[in-house]
Amino acid sequence: MRAMSLRPKPARLFVAALALAGLTGATVMDPANPTCPLEPNWSAYPEMKLTVEKRGNMKVMLAEGRVDAGLPDRLTAALKANPDVSEIWLRSPGGDARAGNAAGRIIRSNFGLGTRIPGGWACFSACNFVFMGGQPRMIEPGGLFIVHMFTRTGDRGAIDMSVAMGTDATRELIGDIEQDSALLASEDNDFLIRMGISRKLLTDIMYRQSAVATEENKSTRRCLTLDEALKYGVTYAPE
Repeated sequence: MRAMSLRPKPARLFVAALALAGLTGATVMDPANPTCPLEPNWSAYPEMKLTVEKRGNMKVMLAEGRVDAGLPDRLTAALKANPDVSEIWLRSPGGDARAGNAAGRIIRSNFGLGTRIPGGWACFSACNFVFMGGQPRMIEPGGLFIVHMFTRTGDRGAIDMSVAMGTDATRELIGDIEQDSALLASEDNDFLIRMGISRKLLTDIMYRQSAVATEENKSTRRCLTLDEALKYGVTYAPE
């Protein structure tokens, strides 16, 4: 009869950690992305919702939900209707990369308009570029600025169809992906320069993440520490 192993399995350890965190109120970290919580608070709105509220002596705009293609137009209209907004507070899982860049430029064009990631809120992917438009920019303790390596291969159906159609179709798809990725990378570099952020944020952190999780490396996102955000110029306050 085989002796039963007394060593706890990783899955059991993870379940036990979840249970303990639930009892203590501690944040459960993501085993695949160990710098980040398992369930970031980045909102489930399918389109970014813009809500203007009074917070203390300040009028702020809450920007919550997915960065969608229509965001730049809605943001322009909302800021025009509320010229006395001092800050935009962000909570988003990301979305349309180019819409994020455009929204960031709109924020920058409104001189002195700040951006903030409040404690407990998360700003991921395309949301990063919306945040970068602010002057000043603030991440509160407990706020999360989460980066990743962008990928243009998210449409699994298109990939499978191209493979089924044969070598020429697959080669054409790969060429399109490579060209669009190069253009987006160039746009990202230009955007960071214009926003006064170190391009090393891309080379040191963002481009070092896996675009797609693999058995060897399941980590696809990285939560910056507040020190890293300051080091790369992600956070900024006027002197």
